[in-house]
Amino acid sequence: MQSRPRKPQFSSRPDGGGPNVTSAIGMEETFGRSRARRTSLFTRTIMWVTGLICAALLLATFAQAWSNHHLIAQVQQEQQALQQVRAKHSRLSQDAQHYQDPAVVENEARQQFGYIRPGEHAVVIIDANNKGQQRVKPTPAPPHQQGHWQDWWKVFFGSTP
Repeated sequence: MQSRPRKPQFSSRPDGGGPNVTSAIGMEETFGRSRARRTSLFTRTIMWVTGLICAALLLATFAQAWSNHHLIAQVQQEQQALQQVRAKHSRLSQDAQHYQDPAVVENEARQQFGYIRPGEHAVVIIDANNKGQQRVKPTPAPPHQQGHWQDWWKVFFGSTP
């Protein structure tokens, strides 16, 4: 005859409660099992929290890298714009120095605007086909400006005082 293992006479429950239906059929959860289940739940919770923290840190790192990339691109664009402005400034400074010379100013005034000095006579050479330089008319001296009261005097009395 086979002998059955004997059940302990004392309760395996830590609270010392009496036997119930599940303990009668051997399905009572032992203290070790409930502790293992709680430890497993705690371990899973810690792993999930750790995973979420790592994911958040990884996302923050990617966001920072993306932001740095855009800032570097913007800095490069601004450096190129600065180089262009410096080149333009250099060109303008050279032009300003060039036009500081009175001979250059006089030459430009004669060529572009047809200015002549008092007492000089302008000579314009015209090509036979009339395809040469355009005729430059010397600018007449501006008429003497009269005040407004003189204009009104002319309107009412006809002559200047």
